[in-house]
Amino acid sequence: MTVMAGLYVHIPFCSAKCAYCDFYSGPMATDRNRYIRDLGHELAMRADEPGASTPGTIYIGGGTPSLLTEEEFGQLGGILPVHDGVREFTIEVNPDDVSPARVRAWLQAGVNRVSMGIQSMDDAELSRVGRRHTAAQAISAFNVLREAGVDNISVDLIYGLPGQTIESWRRSVDMTLALGAEHLSAYSLSYEQGTRLYAALQAGHITEASEDLVTDMYNYLCDRARAAGYEHYEISNFARPGKRAVHNSSYWSFAPYVGLGPGAHSFDGHVRRYNPWSIKGYMEAIEGGKTFYEIDEESDTDRINDRIMVALRTADGLDLSTLPAPVRQTLLARASSLRGLQITGERIIIPESDFLISDSLIRELLI
Repeated sequence: MTVMAGLYVHIPFCSAKCAYCDFYSGPMATDRNRYIRDLGHELAMRADEPGASTPGTIYIGGGTPSLLTEEEFGQLGGILPVHDGVREFTIEVNPDDVSPARVRAWLQAGVNRVSMGIQSMDDAELSRVGRRHTAAQAISAFNVLREAGVDNISVDLIYGLPGQTIESWRRSVDMTLALGAEHLSAYSLSYEQGTRLYAALQAGHITEASEDLVTDMYNYLCDRARAAGYEHYEISNFARPGKRAVHNSSYWSFAPYVGLGPGAHSFDGHVRRYNPWSIKGYMEAIEGGKTFYEIDEESDTDRINDRIMVALRTADGLDLSTLPAPVRQTLLARASSLRGLQITGERIIIPESDFLISDSLIRELLI
């Protein structure tokens, strides 16, 4: 897949916070028209950075971008550098926000890919983690997208949810695959400090799914996705042939990208930067003519380890030619002594059968 510079736009608004979410978001009460204007100002200030003026991909995430009205999204589309060279333009959406009018607004702005957070096809599981939609709404939203002409849809699922069983997970997987999406992302629930689920876990109100249950869920997902014609190209991601997520794949290939809005990250090919978590601070800085980002200090060792960790999560594995010669020799020697790794020429790969223990394998290779 061709590596290209990308543009990420963070829409940090949510009507309610999901119980598991630790992404940055704020209240809908913020002046969203003002916020969108400030995104345009930040983009103008950073126009010389790779990905800002002529991005190969655009990704609008959050938060909940699909909460923007048709008029607000039209305003957002008007400040983005959409051009003929944009290969993929994605918006993240919640099922309960999908309507024919909103989908038309997204398509008119240039969106050609929609990523929808289904998470589960069990209403009780959805309710326990604070999702606003039902399984029926998720199916209906998918059909609305298809009827509007969206031919590249990604859907998300989560396994290991509170109260989730292997039977309910199998139903969620089977019902989701029956939709026929081009792309599927599935994540093991993580209890992040500061979230409502973490607090409930600490208080003993819920219990974490067992390792055996999570393994069974993951294996069922892999088997069913493979049978349905999806390629498992990254630990959490499955795609029909030719439908890998271009924007996210560029992250994993260390292509440069610009991130706009509070909470967004940027990478110029060498230095990583991030915008702090403050809508108010962001708007005040941008309106004062100042950039808002801070440098994420990394050593050369940090950068090498970043590349090792990210690459080994993918089916393509780690291309040793991207690393300094002394590091290549060290990694080859270590990899040769580890069971579960495939070594093919200048490439080290963790096979799908060992994806679930990838963290332990990767730790052995870090320098």
